[in-house]
Amino acid sequence: MKVLVVGQGGREHALAWKIHQSPLVDRVFVAPGNPGTAAVGENVDCAATDLQGLVSFAVDNEIDLTVVGPEAPLCEGIVDLFRERGRLCLGPDKDAAEIEGSKRFARELCEKHRIPGPSFWVFESPAMARSFLENRPDGPIVVKASGLAAGKGVVVCKDNEEARKAVTHCLEQVQGGGDGSIVFEEFLEGPEVSLITLTDGETIVPLEPARDHKPVGEGDTGPNTGGMGVVTPVTLMPRVSQQMETQIVLPTVHAMNREKRRFRGFLYAGLMLTQQGPRVIEFNCRLGDPETQPLLLRMKSDIVPLLVATAEGKLNTVDAPEWDPRVAVCVVACSGGYPGSYKKGVPIFGLDRIDAGPDLQVFHAGTRLAGRDLVTSGGRVFSVTALGADINTARQRAYDALEKVEFEGMHYRKDIGITAATSRA
Repeated sequence: MKVLVVGQGGREHALAWKIHQSPLVDRVFVAPGNPGTAAVGENVDCAATDLQGLVSFAVDNEIDLTVVGPEAPLCEGIVDLFRERGRLCLGPDKDAAEIEGSKRFARELCEKHRIPGPSFWVFESPAMARSFLENRPDGPIVVKASGLAAGKGVVVCKDNEEARKAVTHCLEQVQGGGDGSIVFEEFLEGPEVSLITLTDGETIVPLEPARDHKPVGEGDTGPNTGGMGVVTPVTLMPRVSQQMETQIVLPTVHAMNREKRRFRGFLYAGLMLTQQGPRVIEFNCRLGDPETQPLLLRMKSDIVPLLVATAEGKLNTVDAPEWDPRVAVCVVACSGGYPGSYKKGVPIFGLDRIDAGPDLQVFHAGTRLAGRDLVTSGGRVFSVTALGADINTARQRAYDALEKVEFEGMHYRKDIGITAATSRA
């Protein structure tokens, strides 16, 4: 069969790498892809936002399955277009993708269907949001832009003054298509867990839990990013694991069905494990990035039957995936200045010195070729993912590999996985 992966980041490189291993697959295409995906598939000169171009390519080339990586084309209705043309496409349709496209919708869904989350307040304008801050007790609060913001539309504020500044920041990050609303949320405390579930709207197949590190700086300091690194699996008490499935995932899938927005694809739940139990802090309508990279390195099963069954609404006909019991640690290398402004076109040296294999992979994200030279083209440039018998071994392998690479301004967190080595949620 022929498979098309839509996107150009580390998540899409990992997907193409994993799909390429399937004996069911003859050819893998990636649109638009990156230099890493070119090693495991064929890059297609078509942007992830060019929905008509993508569906035309799928029809003309008789693509059997399309897997959409980023959220923007899902929220714009790429799955709807593919269905109209009779092509199989994995992901939620436009109505279901609103669970990520509108944080307001996600919060109101949780409230209506009693899915545990923080208290929240929605404002139609920045002026209304700032007025609310004038009349609340000073203290921590979370400020979110309702629309898509590539992981940078969320600010955790220590006081009302920071919140006032965050209102403007969040709206500036929105990538269009949002409803212009500002969402304030109650500040919650506890360890965070990412739980990604494959679902066809009836059957659910939770993947292994993972822990993302979103702030740019060590010790979870500085502004939020799209993700600086991940550890999986996360050690959880059995009671907590059960609560995550029975109180969050299942009710959300059922709630979407009751709203006539059947969800098919990867449902990402970002959870805070509070003393009162798991609480939803965000939903995504796709695989996380960088969570995908370590999860797929640990997945022993062929992913393609799972993807096809989900897209066809037949997830109950395939077995759940098997997992490598070892720990995976993923560390993201970023451009200088990220998540703010940064230079592009900076030469990258040393990636060829990393000895990649079954236990260690480099996944390209913001890279491109300038002639024969590999250069930066994004904020998150590449990630190194390593397996180890324990978290310390995995961390050592990942960081040893990173030390072989350099480019001007390169930075990455040095503490990915440190807290996981000593904590139990």
